[in-house]
Amino acid sequence: MLAGIPAALLAQSNTRKKIALIITEYRQNSHADVIGTRLLEGYEYYGKRLQPRVQVTGMFTDQVPWNDMSREKAAKNGVRIYETVHDALTQRTGKLAVDGVVIIGEHGAYPYNEKGQHLYPRYELFSQVVEVFKASNRAVPVFCDKHLSYDWKRAKWMYDQSKLLKFSFLAGSSLPVAWRRPELELPVGAPLKEAVVAFHGGIESYGFHALETLQCMAERRKGGETGIRSVQCIEGPDAWKWTDSTGWAGRLLDAAVQRSETRETGDLRANVRNPALFLLDYQDGFRAAVYMINGHIRDFDFAGQVEGRAQPDSTLFWLQPGRFYSHFCGLTHYIEEMIVTGRPAYPVERTLMTTGALAALMDSVWLGHRKIDTPHLEFSYSPPKQPLYNRGAVPALEKKGA
Repeated sequence: MLAGIPAALLAQSNTRKKIALIITEYRQNSHADVIGTRLLEGYEYYGKRLQPRVQVTGMFTDQVPWNDMSREKAAKNGVRIYETVHDALTQRTGKLAVDGVVIIGEHGAYPYNEKGQHLYPRYELFSQVVEVFKASNRAVPVFCDKHLSYDWKRAKWMYDQSKLLKFSFLAGSSLPVAWRRPELELPVGAPLKEAVVAFHGGIESYGFHALETLQCMAERRKGGETGIRSVQCIEGPDAWKWTDSTGWAGRLLDAAVQRSETRETGDLRANVRNPALFLLDYQDGFRAAVYMINGHIRDFDFAGQVEGRAQPDSTLFWLQPGRFYSHFCGLTHYIEEMIVTGRPAYPVERTLMTTGALAALMDSVWLGHRKIDTPHLEFSYSPPKQPLYNRGAVPALEKKGA
């Protein structure tokens, strides 16, 4: 048995589960590439090359850009591309003909709304999948990449449909199941008091990853997850004013940033021209701050204060900085695992909560950085008992020209 992976997970079945890929855009380095290509052709995990445990038998692409890869990859792997989501799932048999559905609604030429949210059609694609389930009187596991929707009501409807139709549902970011340097997993029931995540990128696009980074740690605290009471986004100098007035925040920010492997020289505040700060107050009194500090780091760093410990626990959520972006190997593994076993390894409620928090934070920005009460996010769920992050070897970067 390979360390960290049960022998049953390494066994390759002669009868692979059939899946449909429902994609917005498939080009090099898109999420459709770094997830979909692995589901088609295999990937490295825990130092071993794994062949797919699923078989892609149908594909739908909403957009076909000039640098599209879907046609080439489909031809290479004997996959038919269909004109509609319905046909990709039924493969023109008149009923559901696959054992799982993977929705990758990230990237593509889609508009933004007045709040600055990118209007990816995840809800619309998911709705078409549900229509096939209902018409076929059968449902299968579904994965939805990143947050469920830019809109809370749509996201909640998606979640509710999974419960109503009783299908396994998995969603979210690659961050929780990527590498951690140093390795760190808080025990379930840890008396975590406060936490900070430092990140780079855009408020919505990478802010979601930062929230998932926070939540996969916060959900393990003593008493279990009970939900988020309110959120607020602060930008500019006001972010530093809040930090200076909050004793724990600056100390945890320093601890998190010390884990960065991309940290710039010089003073953090001098390097960061326009910080953004997410404030999250939880129902049970737990508090968290998420800092977007472009100009000082280019990674995702966590620090949390556990009651009774002199120093914060901290780690870097490490992402491979070039092709083939192997931090997606862990996510691909758990997508396959859900489809093969019928059970998600970690709760979709985590992503439902981060989806709602992000939507409320975007409202906060739009409304002049106002505090937003979030009674709809006051719900509970249980975290996975065992660590699920990648502890295997890091695959080599792809050679240029390969």
